[in-house]
Amino acid sequence: MVPLAGEVAGRMGSLPLVAHNKAFDEKCIRAAFRTYGMDYPDYTFLCTVQKARRTIPRSLCPSFSLPYLCDFLGIPFCNHHNALADAEACAKIAMAIL
Repeated sequence: MVPLAGEVAGRMGSLPLVAHNKAFDEKCIRAAFRTYGMDYPDYTFLCTVQKARRTIPRSLCPSFSLPYLCDFLGIPFCNHHNALADAEACAKIAMAIL
């Protein structure tokens, strides 16, 4: 096992993971675990896209992408597709709607 991968898995513990498009992120994390020969522990995964689609009428928010959803919720957001900026935006969305 790669030491960093084990450290990250250890820090995640049983906390739920939150993603903006769970399907994509979970697929990537599963692939990383597989690459390093680690068992995937079936994390609880929350999805801000799914929650937004269920709770915000499409007529109010034309898209549920990070930039549009942040704008709709009044969350400052710039530097889309920068991993840290996207993660921070997702966290702020989660705090607002989950």
